[in-house]
Amino acid sequence: MKINRKSFISAAGTGLLAIASYKTSEANKRRISTAILDKAAARRVLNVDDIKAPVKIASIELFRFGNEHFVKTTSTDGAIGFAITNNRVAYLYPLLEQTVIPYFIGADARNLEDLIDGIYLFNSNYKLQGLALWCCVAWVEFSILDMLGKILDKPIGALLGGIINKEIPVYCASGNRNTSPQEEADILKKLVDDNGVKAVKFKVGGRMSNNADSILGRTESLIPLVRKVLGDHITIHADSNGSYDAPKAIEIGKMLEDIDAHFFEEPCPFDHLEDTRKVADALNIPIAGGECESSHQRFRWMIENNAVQVVQPDLHYYGGFIRSQRVARMAAAAGSPITLHMGGSGVGFVEVLQFASCTPNAGKFQEFKGNLKKLSQWYDPPLRLKDGAINIPEGPGMGINANPDFLQKARRIIPG
Repeated sequence: MKINRKSFISAAGTGLLAIASYKTSEANKRRISTAILDKAAARRVLNVDDIKAPVKIASIELFRFGNEHFVKTTSTDGAIGFAITNNRVAYLYPLLEQTVIPYFIGADARNLEDLIDGIYLFNSNYKLQGLALWCCVAWVEFSILDMLGKILDKPIGALLGGIINKEIPVYCASGNRNTSPQEEADILKKLVDDNGVKAVKFKVGGRMSNNADSILGRTESLIPLVRKVLGDHITIHADSNGSYDAPKAIEIGKMLEDIDAHFFEEPCPFDHLEDTRKVADALNIPIAGGECESSHQRFRWMIENNAVQVVQPDLHYYGGFIRSQRVARMAAAAGSPITLHMGGSGVGFVEVLQFASCTPNAGKFQEFKGNLKKLSQWYDPPLRLKDGAINIPEGPGMGINANPDFLQKARRIIPG
């Protein structure tokens, strides 16, 4: 049976959503109103009511240690929070310093949810709307959430709705486009064998390539070969990174239907919303998208118009946990799962874990690209990947126990 993109059922006892495998008629396509989506998104996300006294933000600094950057937020009474950035900070830090950090200085961190909305208007930041602005906001938000979690001695998930998942099933993602079909199938098989995961994701197409493949004929050969090599028990995701126009995406999507793929990610360029909806209407495989989206209204359009059935904000690109939770609630109202795109650095998957820990409609699998063995030493208890799932960090805030050398030897970038 082919996976049907239009039907989703709750997996009993896990708080996760799974994609059902039965067909529905055109008459039963999902319909949901803007009013319902707006109501879902309007509910408060952050709960720090147990902090009775103001938590005034005294400083927000950016540090570098090796190839890693981190933001450090300090309150006037000495509370501290940290956040690891993604690698785009190397050229975005002037934006962080000039248009984002000044807004938060002196503010009460307990009002973080309102602050995230207010930053959009501060100094006409709305004229900078896009990934560059919202990455900077996300890094500050992460560090403030880490600080609030440490004050309350609770993980971030407990501040954003409450912990409902103790561990999260993950898929291993390969970012290769320069491999032959056989090489890529072997790589995916090794990822499964080495990590014990039950799901993978691989690349198709050439990335925003107007239908051109990365290697002539690679995609058409790779899709059936991956199923043959991995077998029927492994869940398969495919990501085109906007490689196709609608007709070509439909052609590739039907090949993915033939191997019972779990979802087809970003079949058309990310801002070609109408084309993406055409693909979704033509296929029974769920369409995933949203990793490059920075607009709440465009996410609402995608959900309302059923252009995507798996919603994929990126915590960094979209501006953090609070904004992404609003998208998750709209998706839940429409019966859709949310499977985050992971745009962070090595610890980005831990941010994904924290988000999924408190999200009832977290997708069946979340993305994993991290070096678990290297990073486990930062967490107590250590992170483990067992039976295809990773445990949620239990420590306060993000759950990171920062290495003292990392903090002492880091070079401060902001203030310079």
